[in-house]
Amino acid sequence: MGCGFAKSDQLKKRDRETSLLVPAATAMRAALLIQRWYRQYVARLEMRRRCTWNIFQSIEYAGEQDQIKLYNFFGYLMDHFTPASSERNLISHIFRENNICRNVDWERYFCYKSIEVPELYSGPHLSFPITCSNAAELVEAFKNKQQLHSRYVLQLLGETWRLLRILPNISQISTCHSKEITICGDLHGHLEDLLLVFYKNGLPSSEKPYVFNGDFVDRGKDSLEILLILFSFLLVYPNDVHLNRGNHEDHIVNLRYGFTKEVLGKYRLHGKKILKLLQKIFSWLPLATVIDHKVLVLHGGISDTTDLHLISRVDRHKYVSALRPPKRTRQNRSGMIDSDLEDDDPTSKPVDSSRRRVHSLTHSSSTGSRHEVQRRSLQGLNNRVTCSVEEELKERRRQAGLSQSYGDLRNSLANSDSDPDSGELLESYGDEWKQIVDMLWSDPMPQDGCVPNDVRGGGCYWGPDVTEEVLRRHNLTLLIRSHECKQEGYEFCHNRRVLTIFSASNYYEVGSNRGAYIRMGPDLVPHFIQYQANRATRALTLRQSVGRTERSALRALREKLFAHKSDLISSFQEYDPENTGLISLGHWACAMEAVLRLGLPWRVLRSQLVGDTLDGMLDYHLWFRELAITEPNTELSNASLLETMYKHHSNLETIFRIIDTDNSGLISFEEFRQTWKLLSSHLQTEISDEAISDLAVSIDFNKDGSIDINEFMEAFRLVGGDLLQNERDPH
Repeated sequence: MGCGFAKSDQLKKRDRETSLLVPAATAMRAALLIQRWYRQYVARLEMRRRCTWNIFQSIEYAGEQDQIKLYNFFGYLMDHFTPASSERNLISHIFRENNICRNVDWERYFCYKSIEVPELYSGPHLSFPITCSNAAELVEAFKNKQQLHSRYVLQLLGETWRLLRILPNISQISTCHSKEITICGDLHGHLEDLLLVFYKNGLPSSEKPYVFNGDFVDRGKDSLEILLILFSFLLVYPNDVHLNRGNHEDHIVNLRYGFTKEVLGKYRLHGKKILKLLQKIFSWLPLATVIDHKVLVLHGGISDTTDLHLISRVDRHKYVSALRPPKRTRQNRSGMIDSDLEDDDPTSKPVDSSRRRVHSLTHSSSTGSRHEVQRRSLQGLNNRVTCSVEEELKERRRQAGLSQSYGDLRNSLANSDSDPDSGELLESYGDEWKQIVDMLWSDPMPQDGCVPNDVRGGGCYWGPDVTEEVLRRHNLTLLIRSHECKQEGYEFCHNRRVLTIFSASNYYEVGSNRGAYIRMGPDLVPHFIQYQANRATRALTLRQSVGRTERSALRALREKLFAHKSDLISSFQEYDPENTGLISLGHWACAMEAVLRLGLPWRVLRSQLVGDTLDGMLDYHLWFRELAITEPNTELSNASLLETMYKHHSNLETIFRIIDTDNSGLISFEEFRQTWKLLSSHLQTEISDEAISDLAVSIDFNKDGSIDINEFMEAFRLVGGDLLQNERDPH
């Protein structure tokens, strides 16, 4: 009996152990399944986020390249059309050089003393020399949406210009154990990001030095306020606040990306002078900062020819726009150098425009590029424009040899009989100009080498080998740059020898990216502080944030697809020789890339852009009808003209703002016609005078014979509708 009891106890004990082991094993398997599901879920979200990022970045860089192509076209008109040409006269004022005549003339032109501050003015008041309390009050005023009076704006900008003129091209600063240096990247008019940085890190002071690494303006709505804040602290702490120039500190770029429009909207009476003074200030901004002789801080990047010793000696103010090398200036009989004041300024002098320019920016495209994305370059103008323009342009292009590479063109210009000084110009300025463009426009790449930046259209892509060589040559350990939006606000590359910092959070869309800044002490080890300036974004889950950003990116992409409708249909029809209206999804992806050239993963995006198919075949006419794009209400019957407006909306606005020389926001019917003629020449297309007249009449709402630029651009802006139901985030 005893043995029986013992055996029974053993069986019960084993049953109890088994009953305990089975739930544990089941729980472990469940946990593994949940873990695997979660990893797949996060991976899918990450893939969606990366695709979204690629869409935003590709559209942004395509716009930058369009900007450079348009500017190159204008430069070509300037250099190869006769001075009496109407097309040349339309744009000549944007190419005036930034050379100084007599300082007293500038002082007189930008004088603020005749501007009175009314008693009813309730904004901030400034006293000069400006104090730290003035700067702090300015921060608080802008935080409360107040506006600084134009008298104080001009006075502050004038003082800034005087200070910048005595600063070196490369600032040298040192750390110590009692204070760290704070480095901020692109702000792009996001005042809320700058205010958040000051809240978290403290205002600039002698104990808290700052380096602001360019691109203060454009895209955001508070660019001018950011500049005024930074300039005020620069005046108070000239040894502890350092401002580097970015590629957007350029009056040509500002025409396209919003800063010009912002200033003229906020200061209608004195906006023109403010812009002109800012144009001078931008050209005097230092190009780089070196910390403890070891850390180089600049906006864009470097190339295999970067030489900091050469950069330290250039006359940086000559490069009022980095998109074009400066012309040689000549003194007139009175001994003054040709100036860049407006036509209505009595001190203005004629501008020497006889020099030819290099057609492309700094790097020849004959070598391989980082991507196979090759966009159209300006190879010639349409032979259907007016005969006088066509004949002259054809001959001038033949003489200039625009199809040649940079080096070939440089040699041909140097040997040109018609322009004996061209070779001297390119020899003296070519290297300097290339150095500056590379500093402002270049991006790093993972592969070794240095190739043209065909995606942006300016600067280069440089690899880890170039980084090692340039840092070794100058005895440096780290390169800190900005210029590229990063999802986390910062990113290392090139074996942690290159660090990108970007301080504008929510750059593409609310929730698209964090902002960040760097704190660096004597050990020169960067410490990162990340943030989101938008409170609503902080409350979103990862899925909600990705979904919101994805919808915005797809909406922008749909608008771009619709704007290229004719080109896409033509490309689709090449794969549909029998005109069935159906193509395969593979052919759809090939046609998309062939037309748009955005370098996007179209097969991955197919599920987001294409709905139902018939046995794997896409009805492309139906697909366009389902893009959910709202067209403007217009009675225009010229579909080609409308599509041209949709496709080249930003270029058209840029030309409008160039032609609007008095910055009134209004242009006449004749100026409107000339704008379209310029655009049609640039695009190598024909637009009839009748179609342009119909368009002008349809948009002249009050029938006064003039057109409001802002109303026109908004009236013909595509609007993306709601996305398909299966793309909506349920949360």
